[in-house]
Amino acid sequence: MSALFRNPVFTRLFLAAFTSQLGTVVGNMAFAYYLVDHFSTRPALAAAAELMYSLPTLAVFWLVGVIADLLDRKKIAAYSDWIRAGLTLLLLVCLHYEMLTLCFLLLFLRSAVAKFFGPAEMGLLQGSIGQEQYIHASGLNQMIMGLFMLFGMSLGATAYRFLGIEGAILIDGLSFLVSGLLILSCRFSADARMPSGHHSLRDIRFPLLFREFSEGIRYLLQHRLLLTLIGGFLFFGIVNGVFAVLPIFAMKYKLSPDNYMLHASLITIFLGIGFLIGSLAASPLIRRFSRTRVLIFGLFGSSMLIVTLGSADSIYIYLPLVLIEGICIAPVNIALGSWMPELVIPQNMGRVNALIEPIMMLGHSLALGFVALAFPALVSITWLHYLLGFCTLLVSAFYGFALPPLVRKLAGHAGNTAAADSSG
Repeated sequence: MSALFRNPVFTRLFLAAFTSQLGTVVGNMAFAYYLVDHFSTRPALAAAAELMYSLPTLAVFWLVGVIADLLDRKKIAAYSDWIRAGLTLLLLVCLHYEMLTLCFLLLFLRSAVAKFFGPAEMGLLQGSIGQEQYIHASGLNQMIMGLFMLFGMSLGATAYRFLGIEGAILIDGLSFLVSGLLILSCRFSADARMPSGHHSLRDIRFPLLFREFSEGIRYLLQHRLLLTLIGGFLFFGIVNGVFAVLPIFAMKYKLSPDNYMLHASLITIFLGIGFLIGSLAASPLIRRFSRTRVLIFGLFGSSMLIVTLGSADSIYIYLPLVLIEGICIAPVNIALGSWMPELVIPQNMGRVNALIEPIMMLGHSLALGFVALAFPALVSITWLHYLLGFCTLLVSAFYGFALPPLVRKLAGHAGNTAAADSSG
């Protein structure tokens, strides 16, 4: 892993993604606390805010991947950060005058712009490191995610409590400025920035966008293993959607109504510790048991733990189970994250990555819409956990039936190709 940080391009790109994510986590968590604190009788507002982060994907997914594959990925990532910084300033103004409707609109626009960052950053990363480093890079990203889980909600709560919602959002905006500057300082190869050759914004017309997007769909349909992996992301989106509000809701409305802010932060701390432990164990597990087994059994164990969480009636039982949940799910994320760059050619990385997002966000949006409509009138906190565990179990079963034969087929094809090359 130290070899990754000896690469100055990777180091700066990593710091840019870290800085951008840090501000986003602090701002989003502080805004969630602000809504729950000021509108405690209307929990649907917190779910609606989460929808503003996820719904834009469904509006721009057909565009962002094609743009990332045709235009300069470095400029796309940097401009995404800076435009979000400008929108954050407008959000501060709306918060100051308590114009909640405009705040939700700006959250939607900011999230839409953010969707251009991911495919561009993933393409730059793929072009900046070797294939043998994908597992280590994915593991490092998961460790950072664990740190955000460890401190993200606590940082959001701290920023909201001591700086107010305006101060927390200001941190958000400054992080975007720093991230954009870090990306601008990187020196990427031409292949990493523009793998499909040079195109200008004037070259981008709707027929070209539609043709390139259709090419991405055809590429995905021609690769069954890749298609199967992405098929499970709908359920991952449902899991992420419910879990976006579940820690706060579980504490506020079930386990700790009087100290929900403290205990919701503890949930993310324990989950983050689990992620860190699971991230350290992921690479040896993948080498020992293969990605397929890590995916299937990691998801199965995770589903059982989520169901058990729903039955917990004490914070002292809930927290250790959350830690174990983090240990189970981190290797699953690393197995998926390191597999994708190996399966996708650089020219299509943006389009494939952009197709993953809407599938996940469709599930994310459906889950949050369900929570906003059904909780607490129709569904309790306990049943939210049960439904979440059932969705995770479905993904485990789906991968268990579909992945092994596809992996064997791919390995056989690779073996035949190698034999043909050696005989030739």
